[in-house]
Amino acid sequence: MAKTIIQTDDAPQAIGTYSQAVKVDNTVYISGQIPLDPASMEVVSGGIEAEITRVFDNLQAVATASGGSLADVVKLNIFLTDLSNFPTVNEIMAQYFQQPYPARAAIGVAALPKGVGVEMDAVLVID
Repeated sequence: MAKTIIQTDDAPQAIGTYSQAVKVDNTVYISGQIPLDPASMEVVSGGIEAEITRVFDNLQAVATASGGSLADVVKLNIFLTDLSNFPTVNEIMAQYFQQPYPARAAIGVAALPKGVGVEMDAVLVID
């Protein structure tokens, strides 16, 4: 088993005791991404649309650093503090993913770090 820690300055640095991602052989496990701007480490402004877009940008940056892309995502978990934002996730996700889409879960939660409205993590398999 080959295990590699993935780190990029193009995504927010970890705000806890975790790595941005861990690659084991050809599988990449991306930690939960929240809508932090990687340069300032501040939550983006502009509402839930801006937050969702920033999270996808962060996931994309970590996927790229791992040697893959969002096209390699096989499982995506989405955590929302307000499930009424689910259609907005679908709309923005369509700008980042094409069919066949990854397996996915959308989970309503009471709260997320730094008071954000969305967090996502992903699993990639890179050929």
